[in-house]
Amino acid sequence: MKILDRYILVSFMKTFFSVFIILMFIFVLQSIWLYIGELAGKDLDIEVIFKFLLYMSPKLVPLVLPLSILLSSIMTFGDFAENYELAAMKSSGFSLQRAMRSLIFFILLVSVTAFVFANNVIPYAEYKAINLRKNIAQMKPAMAISEGVFNEVGNVNIKVAEKFGDNDQYLRDVVIHQKSGNRPGNFTVIKANEGELVGSEGSDILSLILFDGNYYDEIQTTSRSSREKMPFAKSYFEEYTINMDLSSFNDVDLEEERYSNSHNMLKISELSQSIDSFSTTYNVEMEQFAQNMHSRSGITRLNYNLQPADTVAVTIQDNILELYEPDRATQIINLAMGNINGAAAALLAKKTVFTQSEQRLNKFEIALHEKYVLGFACVILFFVGAPLGAIIRKGGMGLPMVVAIVLFLTYHFIGMFAKNSAENGALNPFLATWLSTFIMLPLGIVLTYRATTDRGLFSFDSITQPIKRFLKKTGIIKGNEID
Repeated sequence: MKILDRYILVSFMKTFFSVFIILMFIFVLQSIWLYIGELAGKDLDIEVIFKFLLYMSPKLVPLVLPLSILLSSIMTFGDFAENYELAAMKSSGFSLQRAMRSLIFFILLVSVTAFVFANNVIPYAEYKAINLRKNIAQMKPAMAISEGVFNEVGNVNIKVAEKFGDNDQYLRDVVIHQKSGNRPGNFTVIKANEGELVGSEGSDILSLILFDGNYYDEIQTTSRSSREKMPFAKSYFEEYTINMDLSSFNDVDLEEERYSNSHNMLKISELSQSIDSFSTTYNVEMEQFAQNMHSRSGITRLNYNLQPADTVAVTIQDNILELYEPDRATQIINLAMGNINGAAAALLAKKTVFTQSEQRLNKFEIALHEKYVLGFACVILFFVGAPLGAIIRKGGMGLPMVVAIVLFLTYHFIGMFAKNSAENGALNPFLATWLSTFIMLPLGIVLTYRATTDRGLFSFDSITQPIKRFLKKTGIIKGNEID
């Protein structure tokens, strides 16, 4: 390696690693604020918090790494151009492509490393992070109760409209389905206007005190005739206490790993296998549903063995129902409407199921292509940033930072919107994942060409010269006025 190649590589690497560390620190701080509600108030050790942040950091690399390469490229070559080092290189016979040669090998190495990282480290970190989050959530039952949905806490299923208080210990509009050990099902329902969670430190029992509510209990009798009357008991209470066993909450193993079904936790081989399995299952369900709807239509039971002698020519003015008596015609209409309503309900229900299956399949396909996109994005953004820095001829953290952020936000938002559209089925997952990269590819080619030929970022002559030639031909201006 020549001294100049070493100088260019060292200059770029210093900028790259500095920018990468700074951006990673900023994004980690953002993660701390994002998940502060899951970590605060649970008496977690520093080791557990550090482990949580460590597991969350790898998923930030697909955001930080491309931005770091783009910003470092603009800053490095902008600094070379600003200090006339790039001009000195060109005067010595070093073209822009020759100056970028050592960096191209480094970026290719970074791209391969990013691909391996995305295929191995990120899925493992996602797997550990989600399991750790689930286990942390169990360490404080009040945090395990989400507003507006049923939550299983101890031996009850509880739903609250609102939590308030310093520790979210006060509840409003409480609905409880209480379990019974000797009979399966939800036969006991308790509703209360307000509630309070009361517990003592070190105790496995959490008391839920309910105020101003009703208690409903469905009575299960041995007699079938009595059961058909569906008897139940109802009572009103001003204060009612339920003791919940929290031994399973207080004995949480933070190293326990039970959740492994997320698409972000899988490698390429596992994603491919899952996609094949989901596609096969989806196609089989579609075929079975089509056959079911075909048989429900009654076409398979029609008699096609009619002879011409069995048919009667009838002229009908309005509709075929005039052939039947009014009562019989009414029965036919009701039967047809019932079949149509049943088919419409089945279609609506299956539409929801198939939509969810498509969204799940699309998410797995997007996760598969994202592992390849990261490596290619590093290369393409380098070929966008390096010539752009040579064109704008400005180093430091000022203008290069603004340009890099604008370009990266454009790249990121295009990809994000495209992926959201792909999850809903509006866009092909392959096209959605690669769209932002495909858009940046011609931009990198154009910028590299303009920087190599020493052209500016925008050439106004290419716009004004055709207009002037047109005006000259029409006689509006004279030839000597063009110059």
